[in-house]
Amino acid sequence: MRRVERVSLPLATQAALRRRQDAVDSKRVAGDLNVNREWKAARKSKALKTVVHVLRVMAGRRERCLYCCDSHATDIEHFWPKSGYIEKMFCWPNLLLCCTECGRLKGDRLPLSGGVPMLIDPSAENPWHYLDFEPRLGLIVARYDAVAGGEYAKGVATVQLLQLDRREAMNDGYLKSWRRLVDNLETALRSPPIDASKLISLLVEVDDHGLLGWCFAGSGQDTEPFATLRSGYPDVWAVCATIFS
Repeated sequence: MRRVERVSLPLATQAALRRRQDAVDSKRVAGDLNVNREWKAARKSKALKTVVHVLRVMAGRRERCLYCCDSHATDIEHFWPKSGYIEKMFCWPNLLLCCTECGRLKGDRLPLSGGVPMLIDPSAENPWHYLDFEPRLGLIVARYDAVAGGEYAKGVATVQLLQLDRREAMNDGYLKSWRRLVDNLETALRSPPIDASKLISLLVEVDDHGLLGWCFAGSGQDTEPFATLRSGYPDVWAVCATIFS
């Protein structure tokens, strides 16, 4: 999982989404709203096609799922499920792009604690604040909070809901990305001096799963060869950490 920057929609698309949201709000008050029918009709509109295009841009050149970063993203996902949170049905900050598997696992569920979502929203927060990576097996697990003395609740809920620690094919993909990152960084370390901008470009090119956030902001910074980069090239490290933290 990676932190993704939410970009702005064209003004015409924003206006079209507001009109659709106003329409479903009115139908809900009147008791004449069929959520699935309304969404199915909207998906054929120019505005929603634009939404999909922008979400694909956010997902990167390989159009990976914004939750797992492994499979191809196929359709719009409502972070706050549209069936239970109709008032967010056409709200841009609530729309993501996910793969079939993540969409099936999440369904219409959103675990809450005190009204706060326990599922990580990759467009609003850094997933690696709550998640950890096991490089030996390629597993995504909840990050340990040393202050509280336990795993981050948001990390636990996200891993459980999306089964991030039990999807073998996905874990293999993370492992391959990790190995590519290690190979490329080790090559750079063998040929100093290291140019920060070139190293960043090189690492981004092979990081299909958003692991650079873990490498520079999570416990990956204490894992070789990133620990060597941090201790031996603090200036290069600082530049990378600013970008990926």
